[in-house]
Amino acid sequence: MSTTVTSPSSAERVSREILELLLPHRRAAETDPHLDTPEDFPEQLRQMAEFVRREEPVIFSLPGFPCKSPNPDKVLGHLPDHGERLALRFLGSLCAEIAKVHAPGAKILICSDGHIFGDVIGVPDEHIDAYGHELRRMIAAEGLSAHLDTFDLKDVYGPDLSYDEKRKVAAETLGPSIEQLREEVRSDESTLRMYRGITKFLMEDAAEWDGSRSALQRDCRRRAYEVIVRSRAWGELIAEHHPENVRLSIHPQNRGEGKFGIRFVGTADVWTTPWHSVALRHPDGGWQLLHRREAEGLGHLVHEDGRPSHYEVLPADPATQGTGG
Repeated sequence: MSTTVTSPSSAERVSREILELLLPHRRAAETDPHLDTPEDFPEQLRQMAEFVRREEPVIFSLPGFPCKSPNPDKVLGHLPDHGERLALRFLGSLCAEIAKVHAPGAKILICSDGHIFGDVIGVPDEHIDAYGHELRRMIAAEGLSAHLDTFDLKDVYGPDLSYDEKRKVAAETLGPSIEQLREEVRSDESTLRMYRGITKFLMEDAAEWDGSRSALQRDCRRRAYEVIVRSRAWGELIAEHHPENVRLSIHPQNRGEGKFGIRFVGTADVWTTPWHSVALRHPDGGWQLLHRREAEGLGHLVHEDGRPSHYEVLPADPATQGTGG
């Protein structure tokens, strides 16, 4: 049986067209992403060209969608809400756009990393399981199963080991040592930026901390190293199980790196994600991700399927306009 293969020159052209669809949504480490060109991302072009050449769907791996932040000032609860729904819709629409320039289309494998981090970010494994179950239900309900699939720690180590055992095996066999990581934080700007960002998140998520702020900072710095160790281990597991996939990231990435940072919905900074925030709908129909405590002051809470879903800003009442208060 013969396999249809696209010529190298055609594969390169289509790969550039796909990358041009991704560039407006890049989560960039630089301050000038408007200067991006497809040629700035040779690794992604090479990986996509392999799928295009074989006339197969381009498959992306996206670590993320782990669980909700444990801080109630940020989120509505421990289950996915409209923020995740918007992100899933965006990813599905991106796959549909790619199909316009590459007929086989694209698929995104959501590599849910909640269980790899659960113990160091203070989220119970049962909450992570419930989040993942609801996320898969949401994908099906939105009609996105043709574009989106999930992958997590259970798919790597099966049902026999406990989550603590799975985390331990992954970190010890595939992650760097804490000593190696400390040296990298001292010498590499990108790693230092990630370390600081994770430390900040851990401090914000420590809703029930009753010690001093300096003690909290020390604890979060220690845990930030462990989070990065687990993140590296998870990345290695994804690479082992899905070695050809084009790697996306929810973190800011520099041009030319092996991962391509991607942004889902409008945010105030390059770090905010649906699982650290709530969705706020503005009167013009636009959406924004921000912390729950901020959204509460701007809009009213909307429920869907009997659960808190998002906030909406009510349109201004024309009868009150121009009255001087």
